[in-house]
Amino acid sequence: MKRMDPKIKGDGAMKFADLFCGCGGLALGFRKAGFESVFAVDMDRDSCATYERNFGHAVHCGDIADVERLPAEVNVIVGGPPCQGFSLLGKMTPSEDRVGEHQSMNKLWTQYFRLLEGCMPKAFVVENVPQMLRSTEFKLIAAKAESLGYSITADVLKAENYEVPQLRRRAFIMGVRGGDPLLPAPSKRKLTVRDAIGDLPAKPDGNNWHIGRNPTKTSLERYKCVPPGGNRFDLMRARPDLTPQCWLNKPSGSTDVFGRMRWDAPSFTIRTEFFKPEKGCYLHPSEDRPITHREAARLQTFPDDFQFVGGKTSVARMIGNAVPPMLAYHVAKALRTSLGRTES
Repeated sequence: MKRMDPKIKGDGAMKFADLFCGCGGLALGFRKAGFESVFAVDMDRDSCATYERNFGHAVHCGDIADVERLPAEVNVIVGGPPCQGFSLLGKMTPSEDRVGEHQSMNKLWTQYFRLLEGCMPKAFVVENVPQMLRSTEFKLIAAKAESLGYSITADVLKAENYEVPQLRRRAFIMGVRGGDPLLPAPSKRKLTVRDAIGDLPAKPDGNNWHIGRNPTKTSLERYKCVPPGGNRFDLMRARPDLTPQCWLNKPSGSTDVFGRMRWDAPSFTIRTEFFKPEKGCYLHPSEDRPITHREAARLQTFPDDFQFVGGKTSVARMIGNAVPPMLAYHVAKALRTSLGRTES
């Protein structure tokens, strides 16, 4: 995959702070659209190291509550508060042990707005899971933003509509002070798995995270039973003797588990354990193996020259948790248009 052709930094670049930055998927898209990262914060050490490697400045690696204020030069804030609580909306009961923890996760948006209120940038972007827009917290976020003088817009964007070869849904809230925010219109260019990974060696060569696993003989036999577009139900029909008992006892349910991708369609959502076929639709379209880290990064639209720092599991988590950079790029372009309308 070619480089994302990042814009050259300049004194006139819009400078942004990246809160809950992860490894930098959101920031990479904003950089491509001409913005410049000048501050970032995250709790995960490998994510911070990766961000520093690729964006050339130090990252505050720790609790966002310890950040007193943002640099005065910041005129845009972006970020995605951790979404575990929102992801479980509607699935928890008060008796569950981790309800308090998830409620605390949901409240991290207040730290975002504490820092926003402290510097009052021209605009902000919040990214999260779709469930956030149906939550009580979203109403509070909207009310807080409007009380500070920001006009907001919010919607769930489909990544496949923005040059991402992947079916992925993400919520975006955009706020502009004294203007009308615009989220991006869908792109006419649609990409497939073939567009993303078709040029990579069929056999993982170990270069630049194109790394494979060492499946057992039983796993290989299972992989062979799943056709392009197929899933665990194909395995259950073809080889019940090779099918885990838990699947045999559950004849219905998720249709992406142990799935095989199609060359000429987008992939399903790339999550943090894409190297485990039993976790989703992660079998290579034609090879009897799960996708590699490099293939997952490509499907997320990370360019090959983006440098990940950390071990296999840590890097997989970074890739799966990231905002696809090309989706972020389209959002950033729309924000530039919104800001241009404000200033005209």
